[in-house]
Amino acid sequence: MARKILVVDDTRNVQVLLSDFLLSQDFEVLTAYDGREALEVVRESNPDLILLDIMMPNMDGYQFISHLRRESSIPVIMITAKQQEADLIHGFDLGADDYITKPFRLRELLVRMRAVLRRAGPSETNEPRLMVGDISLDNSKHEVKKQDQAIELTPLEFQILEMLMQSPGQVVRRADLCMRLMEKGYSGSEATLKIHIRNLRLKLEDDLSQPHYIETVFGVGYRFMEAAE
Repeated sequence: MARKILVVDDTRNVQVLLSDFLLSQDFEVLTAYDGREALEVVRESNPDLILLDIMMPNMDGYQFISHLRRESSIPVIMITAKQQEADLIHGFDLGADDYITKPFRLRELLVRMRAVLRRAGPSETNEPRLMVGDISLDNSKHEVKKQDQAIELTPLEFQILEMLMQSPGQVVRRADLCMRLMEKGYSGSEATLKIHIRNLRLKLEDDLSQPHYIETVFGVGYRFMEAAE
């Protein structure tokens, strides 16, 4: 069965371009002009993936993601002309799964889409539950807790934390971490990795000046501390 892709963009030419390309790749394509219309399509048709423009009338992409995440975990790829780190952080904080900046190559978009769709599928981990210090991670439930208090993470943040917790006390090199993310279907940008490490620290309520959980080993990578002080 063809995967359903929802294209949300207020520019007709972009809708036509993406629709024609995705149809040629054997996807089923749905379209919406803005965030409000997109929410209606989601509720009626339950797409497998959403390609989301950020700057739109009525309800922009950020507002749409915020509403969507109250109802659904459908993966979202932001398509944006914005390249400022603060804009990307905002999108990821709201629950976006990946982003691609305009202008982009259609083949690059296809690779990103397939990657996100792969990682949205069932997990193949051999270690369903990890515990390091007062942080526990249960892959089977997609659940992270700190001292029995649940912590809400995006799918990408969850994957990064899991990889760090699999090697407690050991340095995971940035390049290796990016490569492992790519193997799991994520984009392997070091700039994106930095954003997600920051978000993880904030959600774990880590001390950014003297971290108890995720330590930066400058010039090398990151280490998950074996026990919080």
